[in-house]
Amino acid sequence: MPRSLLRDEVFTRLRDAITDGSLTPGEQLRDLDLAQQLGVSRTPVREALLRLAEVGLVIARPGSSTTVSPLEVKAVQDARDVVAAMHETAVRVAVDRLTEADLAEMSEANARFEAALRDGDLEAALAADDDLHAVPVRAANNDAVAAVLDQYSPVLRRAERLRFSTLTGGGSVARHAELIKLCRSGDSYGAAANAFDTFHSLPAARGTTDPSVNED
Repeated sequence: MPRSLLRDEVFTRLRDAITDGSLTPGEQLRDLDLAQQLGVSRTPVREALLRLAEVGLVIARPGSSTTVSPLEVKAVQDARDVVAAMHETAVRVAVDRLTEADLAEMSEANARFEAALRDGDLEAALAADDDLHAVPVRAANNDAVAAVLDQYSPVLRRAERLRFSTLTGGGSVARHAELIKLCRSGDSYGAAANAFDTFHSLPAARGTTDPSVNED
């Protein structure tokens, strides 16, 4: 595998292991151990850890240890504000471009999302949620928006797990349905506001019901 692809693959696998909880907050990350587990050299692992530090998923202390970052309220709030704004922008631009096939794809994803929540299948719920919101992002075709989302959405994934692992996640089904309705009616600003609120209402920490609360 070319080095650039290998580097991206290692980054993706480590990022996903952090966001799905396989690598837990505070866990020490040793590049040699990770390289052996992934079957690669230490170089792509080190490069991946540097990228993960840039987005706030790991804490790298020069000359010391690298650990998985805790779910800090400020980091989640900062990422949430950016991600919400990017989805708001994407939806506002996408509404006039969405086809009936796009809307049907969003509706089908929401049906899978609802079924996954009902069955208690968190992974399926997260995948369906990703699929739904990916449609307007794709339709907007804004490379800058896509790049920012790719960088900061993983920071929110642990917060999304908090939402969808509780009964409050069911409210997202209704938000999704309203988003699709607004998109279908051509209400670009209403749909954009819905998208913003959906992401901006993510909890910043376990037990936080008001996203504006700043917990230490």
